[in-house]
Amino acid sequence: MTPIRLIAVVLLSLLPVSVLSQGAQVGFGTLQPDPDAPVEVTAENLSVNQNDGTALFTGDVIVGQGEMRLSAPRVLVVYAKDRSEIARLEARGGVTLVSGAEAAEGDSADYDVEAGIIVMTGNVLLTQGGSALTADKMVADLNEGTAQMTGRVKTVLQTSDDSE
Repeated sequence: MTPIRLIAVVLLSLLPVSVLSQGAQVGFGTLQPDPDAPVEVTAENLSVNQNDGTALFTGDVIVGQGEMRLSAPRVLVVYAKDRSEIARLEARGGVTLVSGAEAAEGDSADYDVEAGIIVMTGNVLLTQGGSALTADKMVADLNEGTAQMTGRVKTVLQTSDDSE
């Protein structure tokens, strides 16, 4: 094994230890979100509550905004106080979020539409190409294209072997 390869193996083996103890800052979302793009929702059922300004979608819910897709069994849409726009989405029951070539899964997700922040919790799995990260929580900033993974973070990194 060459010295450079040995150093790379040692560094890669140490990376999960540092990731486990401190959380991980990773890139997320290769696409810039468009907060002015319409939010499209499809579902089996819809229940609207005019009193509190919410709409509950259930059954194979798919939410799309631009190139981003979120799917879950249950999504609560919360409108702004003046009811002119969507303030946030609350997805529950097993959530999948796809942005570009990256995907994240978790038990639940809260999306602050105006801020462009998605918080996923519970058994979060983030896949980026051949690499994967798991954590208890992921906070994705779609405007910055970053995500912060916290709570028992574990990573699997794929390396290529160019010597063969």
